[in-house]
Amino acid sequence: MKLKLTPLNFCTAFFIILAIYVWVYGGKAVATGIYQHWTGTIGAVFMLFAVVVSFLDLIFRNFFPQMKNVWIVELSFITLTLVIFFLVK
Repeated sequence: MKLKLTPLNFCTAFFIILAIYVWVYGGKAVATGIYQHWTGTIGAVFMLFAVVVSFLDLIFRNFFPQMKNVWIVELSFITLTLVIFFLVK
């Protein structure tokens, strides 16, 4: 199986690194207030995000056989997710 780099692979790596960072330095590195003491929970949520994003990457790869289309769809998905995140925030 060939290793194919996609945008969601980078997002998965980012979430795994963020989870490890939270577990090493504690919840105060990414949270404020009472959530600073939730180190394990915050790290587990980031690991859950990594699993979900990795699964989405597999789904998009199966639906779109050409890598160019996979990149376009995944970048569009990331952009849409960020727009919705900032609108809700």
